[in-house]
Amino acid sequence: MADVFDKVDEVLAEIKSVEIADSDALEQFRIKYLGTKNIIKPLFGEIRNVPNERKKEFGQLLNSLKQEAEAKFEATKSTLSSAEGKKAASEIDLTAPNDPISRGSRHPVSIVMNRLIEVFERIGFTVAEEREIEDDWHNFTAMNTPEDHPARDMQDTFYLKNSVTRLLRTHTSSVQARVMTTEKPPIRIIAPGRVYRNETISARSHCQFHQVEGLYIDENVSFADMRQTLLYFAKEMYGPQTDIRLRPSYFPFTEPSAEMDVWMGTETETARKLTKGTGWLEVLGCGMVDPNVLENCGIDSEKYSGFAFGIGIERSAMQKYDISDIRLLFENDSRFLKQFSSVI
Repeated sequence: MADVFDKVDEVLAEIKSVEIADSDALEQFRIKYLGTKNIIKPLFGEIRNVPNERKKEFGQLLNSLKQEAEAKFEATKSTLSSAEGKKAASEIDLTAPNDPISRGSRHPVSIVMNRLIEVFERIGFTVAEEREIEDDWHNFTAMNTPEDHPARDMQDTFYLKNSVTRLLRTHTSSVQARVMTTEKPPIRIIAPGRVYRNETISARSHCQFHQVEGLYIDENVSFADMRQTLLYFAKEMYGPQTDIRLRPSYFPFTEPSAEMDVWMGTETETARKLTKGTGWLEVLGCGMVDPNVLENCGIDSEKYSGFAFGIGIERSAMQKYDISDIRLLFENDSRFLKQFSSVI
């Protein structure tokens, strides 16, 4: 009987006296006294040999033995961790240069789009965004596009599988339609976003691209209001000396319609190439909102009038940064994008 109690006292004294100098010694301590096959576990089996009147005393002694081992393990572990941390910190060379952190860059399309939004927000336009998967009515019918118009054909439009009314929007004019059917004039919005057309991908065209379209509807809005708005935009984007010209054109949703060119000059080889030797660069389409569009969207065309315009972001980005191939804007090549790391 005394041998069992003596064995417990012997193990307890051993736990208290053992010295743990490093993590390897700590692990050996854990295995010996706290592991699955530790030397304390067999002592619990000896409780059956202890007289009933001393079983409680023996059980308490074993528990204190186990607690002593656990306490010493945790305290030593904490001490060693702290010491190792201080050692690691002392080995750090504070004079060494830090690892370089590569700076990200904005995409040229985002740069130009944000700039356009900033320009028009300064004169009261607000940003309107909508879905990229549209229905036929908002994308075509509301915009006065005839049923037999080529743009409705599968050659130009991406329709959803097994659907003739759901499609990937071909322009952000659908945003204008949704705003006009839910809000009352005056309306002054710009609608930036990605659009899709079933076109052959080449250096100058892509099946997806970005637009910023603008819409202003109020009483007594005139063609002169549109020209002055677009002249302001051109001077902000291309410089205070920029001149513009409006050429007659055709769009189903505006009447009269026009193409706007900005004067780039012919002094440099780049300007001559970009303008095909004319000095004029086409940058957007515009026109007065067709009365049919207003009526389709529930706006009284006798009381209200307005103008709309659409700017291709990729073309503006290619002109601004002298990019010769539109495909570069969609390939996510880090070597190409790093060139814009210093542009905000």
